[in-house]
Amino acid sequence: MSPSSLLRIAGLVGAIAVAASPALAQGSAASSAPELARVAETLKPGQWVWAPQIAPAGPLLVYVDLSRQRATVYRNGVRIAVSTISSGKPGYETPTGVFTILQKDADHKSNLYNAAPMPFQQRLTWDGVALHAGGLPGYPESHGCVHLPYSFAKALFAITKLGATVVVQDGKADHVRSTAAGLLQPILPTGKPIAEVRLEEGEYRWAPEKAAAGPVTIIVSKHDQAIVVLRNGTEIGRSRAIIKDDDPGSHVISLTTAADGKPRWIYVGLPGHAEDAGRPLDEATLNRVRMPRAFLDSVKAVLVPGSTILVTQSSVGEDTGRKITIMDAVPPKL
Repeated sequence: MSPSSLLRIAGLVGAIAVAASPALAQGSAASSAPELARVAETLKPGQWVWAPQIAPAGPLLVYVDLSRQRATVYRNGVRIAVSTISSGKPGYETPTGVFTILQKDADHKSNLYNAAPMPFQQRLTWDGVALHAGGLPGYPESHGCVHLPYSFAKALFAITKLGATVVVQDGKADHVRSTAAGLLQPILPTGKPIAEVRLEEGEYRWAPEKAAAGPVTIIVSKHDQAIVVLRNGTEIGRSRAIIKDDDPGSHVISLTTAADGKPRWIYVGLPGHAEDAGRPLDEATLNRVRMPRAFLDSVKAVLVPGSTILVTQSSVGEDTGRKITIMDAVPPKL
């Protein structure tokens, strides 16, 4: 065999090897937040960017945007990674909602689909929805799970813990931002009460014993004029509220730890709205949500760094409007 033939064969073998392991070439590293933002805007199906050193410590939040087919990872409120995804196809749509990671299994096999491999599975519901490595054709094609690139799924698996918060939305053009603790503040920053309709103390329920520990998620439903508090995925409180906000978008809020060690609520700047990151709360936003004082005090008592607030137009009721799926959690297990 001639040398040129050997070279052609070697080249062909090399090409086949690269094609057989595309995950090795799909990821990009970024050294700064601006570089991560620039790369994130150019991702093609199967690609991702990873820069954990931008925020080396703090509570973790995973935000899955079904309309953009993107997953974004935040640590201490700062974006550290973005990946393309593939969510549920028609008839098997990925549910929207606020979830906690219930189970982690690096070598999981599907219980529903002929033991199909689900590498680096992070379970969101006990009926089959999870984050895991899978096919990425550039459009929704899963049976309800969120497919991630293999190497991205592996890297994410390494930094998450059981109980971490995962928000799944399909907001399309929704503008997502966070606020400070004022979203749960029925009085002005000066301490002066807001002179408007008072809610009766009987218009809420509080049962923290239903979940004694775990991450806290607060859902503020503008549609229902209601607030729901989840701990470890289980509802522990619900209250009527007065929510004066005609913004049709959603808001994601993360309780993080500041450089001085004190907790603070910060804006989470999602892809397309990076300018929101770290923006302080203004007084107008502070005054939009009111609730019974006793309920507020109860909520404040369970907040810890890593707590998340989702402000949404979706319903948290049983029989009105478009629903956001709130999944009850079973105690997490490995």
